[in-house]
Amino acid sequence: MARRKRPIPQALHGPIYAVIRAAITALGAAPPAEAMRWARHAARIFARAPFNRPRLRRAIDNLAIARPRWSNEQREEYAVRAYEHIFMLAVEMASAERLITHDGWPPRVDVNHLGPELDTLLRAGRGGSGGGGGGGPCVLVTGHCGNFELLGYGVAQLGFPVHALYRPFDLKPLDRWIRRTRESHGLMLLDKFGAGDDLPRLMAQGGMPGFVADQNAGDKGLFVPFFGRLASSYKSVGLLAIHQRARVFCGVARRVSVPYECWDEDGRPIPPALDPRIAQAEPKPQSLRYRLDVVDIIEPQHWESQPDPLFYVTARYRRAIEKMVASAPEQFFWMHRYWKSRPRHEHQGKPFPGALRAKLEALPWMTQAELDTIIEHSRRDAATLQQSKPAA
Repeated sequence: MARRKRPIPQALHGPIYAVIRAAITALGAAPPAEAMRWARHAARIFARAPFNRPRLRRAIDNLAIARPRWSNEQREEYAVRAYEHIFMLAVEMASAERLITHDGWPPRVDVNHLGPELDTLLRAGRGGSGGGGGGGPCVLVTGHCGNFELLGYGVAQLGFPVHALYRPFDLKPLDRWIRRTRESHGLMLLDKFGAGDDLPRLMAQGGMPGFVADQNAGDKGLFVPFFGRLASSYKSVGLLAIHQRARVFCGVARRVSVPYECWDEDGRPIPPALDPRIAQAEPKPQSLRYRLDVVDIIEPQHWESQPDPLFYVTARYRRAIEKMVASAPEQFFWMHRYWKSRPRHEHQGKPFPGALRAKLEALPWMTQAELDTIIEHSRRDAATLQQSKPAA
């Protein structure tokens, strides 16, 4: 049984918050290029520090699942770059309150390329739950890739509020400050514990619930493919969309300036002229500049004809998150336990269920090669689980 985390003593909340706020203020006041250089340098030291070795190893192992053709050197480099991304996010969010304003966000958040997707998003926002002209309730889904907070900012600045579900911070003063600063930009934060009753009402008023929906959902989650391996996924996104007949917008805000070489899925270096993230890089790639992409829009008519609508919506938004990660793999939180929970048949050492196979085969994008990969991963995971069980 996992040990319960000890709460921070109430008397320490104020002093700890003061230290955190001082650090954030210092980051925000420093010249952006200098702060970003420091962040990247500190991240590489942190990533390879002895105390962080298990998390770095987990990130490398996760990359082996998602990018099996890459060399170990490439996987380790991208695992370290993921830490660089997290540290750079801290610098960017320290500056966001000052830079991402109603007048200041357009030069830093590129939406000009969206075209039909942006038009659909705006019409949905104007329409509310009962409006015409393509309106209707909407749900926003993203993953731990790019800048998920900036995605909420960007959508809010387009004209309607995003209600992002989050886990409140244990440090109460910090939690109040986070709420206040985010809500001043139109990004409303909802405690994910107990928010279910509020979401239909908020959607009826034109609000858009936002989910960062790629983390492990536990043993009771819905197991769908994620990079060729079954992953426990949240049912709440699909249930909400189906019950409200809501569009599901799958989007990402990714940093467009990349100051280092990238590799494709087969492990080959990408020349800068062929990689739009490098070709569009500014002279100072440390500048806060992002591109908003709508990767997929899941419409009610897409799932209504499916044999299992909930499985379809969940598998499709997970597939969209895969595409987000593929567009910027160095901007993904590879150290998370995305495949921690395993389905019942693997725990029991049973063959791959025929019912699950039928659901996978019904997905319009599923190929035989992808299905074979999922089943093979499941077979290996089941064997590993059986080997780890104590002898009777």
